[in-house]
Amino acid sequence: MQTLQFLWDGFVIAAQPANLLYCFLGVLWGTVVGILPGLGPMAGMTLLLPLTFKLDPAAAIIMLAGIFYGAMYGGSLTSILVRIPGEAASVITCIDGYEMARQGRAGPALAIAAIGSWIGGVLSVVGLMLFAPPMADAMLKVGPPAEFVLMLMALVVMSFVSSTAPSKTIAMILLGLAVATIGMDPITGFARYTYGNLRLAEGLSFVSIALGLFGVSEILLNLENVADIKAIRPSFRSLWPSRKDWKESTPAIGRGTLIGFIFGLVPGVSHIISTFVSYVVERKLSKHPERFGKGAIAGVAGPETANNATTGSAMIPLLVLGIPAIPATAVLLSALLIHGVQPGPQLLIDHPAVFWGLIASMVIGNVMLLILNLPLVSVFVNILRVPYPYLAPAILLISVIGVYSVNASPLDLWLLTACGVIGYVLRKFDFDVAPLLLAIVLGDRIEMAFRRSLTISDGSYAIFLEGPAVKVLLGGAVFFAVVLGLARLLGYGRDSNGFEKPA
Repeated sequence: MQTLQFLWDGFVIAAQPANLLYCFLGVLWGTVVGILPGLGPMAGMTLLLPLTFKLDPAAAIIMLAGIFYGAMYGGSLTSILVRIPGEAASVITCIDGYEMARQGRAGPALAIAAIGSWIGGVLSVVGLMLFAPPMADAMLKVGPPAEFVLMLMALVVMSFVSSTAPSKTIAMILLGLAVATIGMDPITGFARYTYGNLRLAEGLSFVSIALGLFGVSEILLNLENVADIKAIRPSFRSLWPSRKDWKESTPAIGRGTLIGFIFGLVPGVSHIISTFVSYVVERKLSKHPERFGKGAIAGVAGPETANNATTGSAMIPLLVLGIPAIPATAVLLSALLIHGVQPGPQLLIDHPAVFWGLIASMVIGNVMLLILNLPLVSVFVNILRVPYPYLAPAILLISVIGVYSVNASPLDLWLLTACGVIGYVLRKFDFDVAPLLLAIVLGDRIEMAFRRSLTISDGSYAIFLEGPAVKVLLGGAVFFAVVLGLARLLGYGRDSNGFEKPA
């Protein structure tokens, strides 16, 4: 009863006209920066952080949190419509979301993405309210060894379930890990593979790589048969999910919520992993895995739900421990400290208005996000009515603006061009570029976790077999391997696209 009273007080705070306005501005701006390539939640929050200095602490955090989960959804729009990931976590949505758009089913994909994001976001907030205190002790046990094992597992899983042959997927993963080593050594600070270019000290721009490998390569592939590409003119009836779509999406949304919530709890592990894991789970559980990669709506529902479900659980390590679980929450940590609010176990006692006001505002903000985006599905789908000879230059222009806006570096534009050509060649030879991007995202974190673990253990590799968290993860890896082995023994093979099917 006391928790319900606190929550009611939080809704009283969040429902104040000024706070409702800041919440709406946050989700609106978050949606915009999620759509624009190169920005994403962290950049969107950073841009408006100075505007919050004179606001009340609760209002400031409410607006910044709105940007956070608003951007999580916004990135799915361009991923589905034009195969350009608005932010890193939307990479996996490009696979089936864009295929649905090409089949004239962009409306159901966008609607399911919006509804799944809302369900995942709201349920994760409920989890934040119920489980924040007891989760604190469990999260403290997740150290560098467990982080390393978890991220390594993500790469191993990708090598088994990618849409191409395992050898090609492993090659992409190794290439991604190699690319991730470019820049400053995270431990010693020495420059690696920069060849005297200061622009490379921070590593290669992920935005340039992602837009090149997905967006530009897609345009180059389409230019081969541009005369055959016709503008898609969906009917009003086709804009909304059918009963079959709901039947396939509902379990995926439930599983995506659970996966996203769990991964959001782990400090240092990106929410990007949760989208890949959700996609893997949906394909493994599907009765028709061959549809994945060709427009399976569960391949959109699961990852998009998992993406937004991390927003609530990622607040638990931030608010209870003062540890940013994912990069975007580091901006929220800065805002809290600027306003004199110290995250930690005493936050609920010292600043209850901030904690419960934030929780209530996230419930309200997710409803705003749903109301804001569902009516606009038909507007967004109209982008596909534009003839491709006009649409392609617009996509290129958006990509160039998005890439240049991040660092204002001409080098990033050259990288965009090079990655576009490389992505085109890789896809012509049937290489899957998604594992490459995942390896690039996780590469520096894998290295940091690995080297920190060895530092803690004085060079002993036995540390990767010790501790309850590590043992649980290793047990999960063994279970996954056994399931795959049994599937093979029972006669499951792979078709020409790499999908498992009965022999």
